[in-house]
Amino acid sequence: MKINLSDINKTTNLELLARQLVEGFITGLHKSPYHGFSVEFAEHRLYNEGESTRHIDWKVYARTDRLFTKRYEEETNLRCLIAIDTSPSMFYPRESRAKIRYSTVVAASLAFLLNIQRDAVGLCFFSDSIETLTPVKSSPTHLDKVLLILNELLDRKPSDRNTNVAGVLHEIAEKIHKRSLIVIFSDMFDGDVNETEGIFKALQHLKHNKHEVIVFHVLDYATEFKFEFDDRPIEFIDMENQQKIKLNPADVRSTYQEAAFQFYNNLQMRCHQYKIDFVPVDVRDDINTILQTYLIKRARMK
Repeated sequence: MKINLSDINKTTNLELLARQLVEGFITGLHKSPYHGFSVEFAEHRLYNEGESTRHIDWKVYARTDRLFTKRYEEETNLRCLIAIDTSPSMFYPRESRAKIRYSTVVAASLAFLLNIQRDAVGLCFFSDSIETLTPVKSSPTHLDKVLLILNELLDRKPSDRNTNVAGVLHEIAEKIHKRSLIVIFSDMFDGDVNETEGIFKALQHLKHNKHEVIVFHVLDYATEFKFEFDDRPIEFIDMENQQKIKLNPADVRSTYQEAAFQFYNNLQMRCHQYKIDFVPVDVRDDINTILQTYLIKRARMK
């Protein structure tokens, strides 16, 4: 199922949309090479030799010829904190607010998928500091709360707060005491694009504290990476500090693309160095790509 971001607004039933996206994704898994990442383990886990046989589900064994033991609702395989950058730059483009809306819909879908698997999910919004931080739980009532908070984000107006990705990630590393999967949605714009060392140290802090990390680098690739604007004088306004500059994009396109490419490559290289999954996300991308990345990461953590 493809999503049309222009149709997502405050009247959107985010829970229904997330359910449809996840159910469509799960159906697709059974028709693809990734069928091994089925969510069947939401209620069962593979039987380990030597364990008691009292909880083996013999009906599943009859269907699959594989031994699974029943899991109980209070069991949790995974703890996941979804952290969304809500600084003004994430509300770009101003007309569609595609970056924040895309991140919100994907986060809702991930939360729904986690809940299906009886995994625990928590939510964090941040800009220059942590704005929202929920507990990490696996109950259906907690999922309702998470979806409600995400739904409110769809219609939020940009704040006047700047970005402090590095500071917030350090804070998350200190606040989340149990080993977790930290999923970050951000454009990673943290002041001067050449001053990224702080972000790398913060990501390293998360890894040092035994957390697994996925960075979904959210951009509108046509304009923010390739700088594809009409070749005519345009006034650009910084969404974070409101500074303005008027120029012809053709005059600076190659210089801009070189700087953007260097920033992107540096992020990718350092994430690889720290064994962090770095996933470039164009707001025009298929949401299934992100759900698939999550499941592959989850399988590695088992």
